[in-house]
Amino acid sequence: MARPLLLLFLLLAAAAPAAAQQAIGVFGLWAAFRDGERCYAIAEPDQAGREGEGRAYAAVGFWPRRGLRGQAYFRLRRPKRPGSAVLLRIDQRTFQLRGGGIHAWAADPAADSEIVAEMRSGIEMSVETRSAGGALMRDLYRLRGAATAVDAAAIACARRR
Repeated sequence: MARPLLLLFLLLAAAAPAAAQQAIGVFGLWAAFRDGERCYAIAEPDQAGREGEGRAYAAVGFWPRRGLRGQAYFRLRRPKRPGSAVLLRIDQRTFQLRGGGIHAWAADPAADSEIVAEMRSGIEMSVETRSAGGALMRDLYRLRGAATAVDAAAIACARRR
């Protein structure tokens, strides 16, 4: 996992103009970036998707000018089946996410806060749903470094205010 995250870190850093995106650092299995007016912590799941699938990731974002802090977001490998629940499990706690297509997020800011708090003390999390074709999709994330990456992203955006 650390090697793919480093690859993601390098690709994201190289893909955007230097003024638009700044790498903050890699913290365990998570990384933090500043991109214009937003900052975020990000990680890829442990297992790589199959050929033809998109790149899944989990992120916690900060947009100070929009008043958004600690917003949890999950990108799925494939579009989810309409009407299918998206479940986030962090150790023994389960949250139902909202979403459509390849996107999933917390139901509201209170749920974002609960999710981020669980991520801080958790060991692993998984995102699970059914794909549009009906197959079970489950992505597993290790949380080592998540708290530090989230803090780094929050501090980076707090300094830009």
